[in-house]
Amino acid sequence: MHEHNEHVYKIIEVVGSSREGIEDAVRNAVSRTSESIRELRWFKLEDVRGQLKEGKVEYWQVSLRIGFNVEGG
Repeated sequence: MHEHNEHVYKIIEVVGSSREGIEDAVRNAVSRTSESIRELRWFKLEDVRGQLKEGKVEYWQVSLRIGFNVEGG
């Protein structure tokens, strides 16, 4: 068996949300994604937006690109 030092990643885009803030929205997105996809390795924050209600921030929303290892055979 050969040990490979090269890594190949697949990238998906997900959106997370939170009433608490941006970091919590990121954590929610990563946590939920990790329930169905193994070997998550990194994320890149693509966009931040929010929902307003009565002049106040109701929800924070973040778009992330998450990279994970492609498993070889």
